[in-house]
Amino acid sequence: MIYKSICLFVLAYLLIVPPSDEVISWRDDIKLTWSEFKGVPKPNMSAVAVTASGITFEFSVKETGSRIVSFDANVFAHFYPNKSWYIKEESDNHILAHEQLHFDITELYARKFRKQIVQLNVTNNLKSELRSLHNNINKEVAIAQNLYDQESNNSVNREFQAKWEKFVKQELIKLDAYKSKK
Repeated sequence: MIYKSICLFVLAYLLIVPPSDEVISWRDDIKLTWSEFKGVPKPNMSAVAVTASGITFEFSVKETGSRIVSFDANVFAHFYPNKSWYIKEESDNHILAHEQLHFDITELYARKFRKQIVQLNVTNNLKSELRSLHNNINKEVAIAQNLYDQESNNSVNREFQAKWEKFVKQELIKLDAYKSKK
């Protein structure tokens, strides 16, 4: 049987996500389980599972007069259970591992975003720079997620699935200083 999965990304600012929408923040000590895929499968799709994840952020600035003097930013890699789904009869642990890696890729790009934020200089253009970085990282993570699905053939190509697992693990380690804290 050919296994297929599709990853859906919710690329939104934290304020756009409804407060009542359930989210799971990425943590290195917790892996997704099928019980967290609570959405309803979409008819007429070839996918057997869909992971909805995204990078959200919030920031605040401190100003003196009309000059920005400091800022604080928080970046999150989130999984959205109510937008994620699977077909029980066609899913297995291999597909779950594929879906987990989509979430791990989201965390990888959240770490890259955090690193970029730390390197920012405080200027009066800070707000637009932060929004621009967020837009760019969302484009980058979407490209990476699509390439992952393409190269792994949505988990069917086990050789490329294993290559991606190794690559993402190595990259997460390289950016360990920027991992999610919550």
